[in-house]
Amino acid sequence: MTSLTIGLIGILAFLVLIALRMPIAVAMAVVGFAGFSFMVSPQAALNMVAKEMYSNLSSYSLSVIPMFVWMGFLAYYSGIGTRLYVFAYKLIGHYPGGLAIATQVACAVFGAICGSNTATAATMGAIALPEMKKYKYDTSMATASVAAGGVLGVLIPPSVIFIVYGMSTEQSVGKLFMAGILPGILLMLLYILAIYILTLRNPALGPAGPKSGWRERLESLRGGLGEVLFVFVISIGGLFAGWFTPTEAGAVGAAGVLAVCLVERRLSWEGFKKSLYDTTRTSAMIMFMVAGAVIFGRFMAVSRVPFELANWAGGLDLPSFAIMFIIILIYLVLGCFIDALALVLLTIPIFYPVAVTTLGYDPIWFGVIIVMVVAMGVITPPVGMNVYIIKGIVPDVPLEVIFKGVWPFLIAILICVAILMAFPQIATLLPDLISQ
Repeated sequence: MTSLTIGLIGILAFLVLIALRMPIAVAMAVVGFAGFSFMVSPQAALNMVAKEMYSNLSSYSLSVIPMFVWMGFLAYYSGIGTRLYVFAYKLIGHYPGGLAIATQVACAVFGAICGSNTATAATMGAIALPEMKKYKYDTSMATASVAAGGVLGVLIPPSVIFIVYGMSTEQSVGKLFMAGILPGILLMLLYILAIYILTLRNPALGPAGPKSGWRERLESLRGGLGEVLFVFVISIGGLFAGWFTPTEAGAVGAAGVLAVCLVERRLSWEGFKKSLYDTTRTSAMIMFMVAGAVIFGRFMAVSRVPFELANWAGGLDLPSFAIMFIIILIYLVLGCFIDALALVLLTIPIFYPVAVTTLGYDPIWFGVIIVMVVAMGVITPPVGMNVYIIKGIVPDVPLEVIFKGVWPFLIAILICVAILMAFPQIATLLPDLISQ
């Protein structure tokens, strides 16, 4: 058998193991080890696994992950998400569909503190869904709007997926963070436009709530919320300004949020313990997945699958944007079955050389596109992690009702991707300003 055939068999074996519900990190590590052993030697595979596991898990740059993850869980358990939603609700809740629109604003701001789509969806779902039910919002639109809003948590910095992409491709995490800001805001505005059009056509989908005065709106910023937003500005702003490395920015952010929570007495001892437990569990999961992906990537390298794919793509008699469209379509299909983080780790060794080296696309722009496309997988069947989280919050709502409501938001994401492809400066403008 040729090395290419062995590589394709390895990819098929990986998909089979996932279908058999083996943990994705384990499946990548097992297939990577077995394939490398077959193509090189078992001893070389053992040495490779030991070296890659140690070098990756002991990497200082990886310590940025638990810092930003802890920052997010502190915000979650201290009730910051609740106060963010209250502020957004007081601001625009009196418009038709205003509660759903307020949810998108709150998701965007909470995502800027948290960096996790699942935590954003869980937090906003627990807060927003009872309010939308109270004002008789359509169940499908209410649940889908929260599930889709969680996508903003991985696009607006800090984002764990951006961190992993940056480490996998040796790109600046700071530039990736900055690149996600304008596309994240654009996607939020497209979500709001989708809600506005839906409620304009059928006001019963999202009846207007009561109007609040400016005094109430300003008072909703009290209780530590303004201070936490200030901490975020210092942390991420310091990263952009070059005051901190990504790891230091994460530490400053986590320490700042913790200080505000303690001073405002917003965090219980039980909440503090849960934040540490969830941070440890989530960080370990991410790091193990990174290690498994590196092992699988080494197998892909010796099998020459990425290089053959790059040569095939370069030899197609198609314009570069058409090839990029094919790559995006592949991501959309795979995102329906594979977790977003795992999909990035699995496919970057394959498609990054094609997009950046062969087609000449900007690696920062490509990172934004990939994060946005794989994030669609958290609201598409059958995986749809955010949809299952919302289902857990409202168990009486059937899954098909939630999935039915996500289509306008999926269209909004596709429109956002199309805009970014037509105007890549939206993603590269802010990173280019850093470089000047």
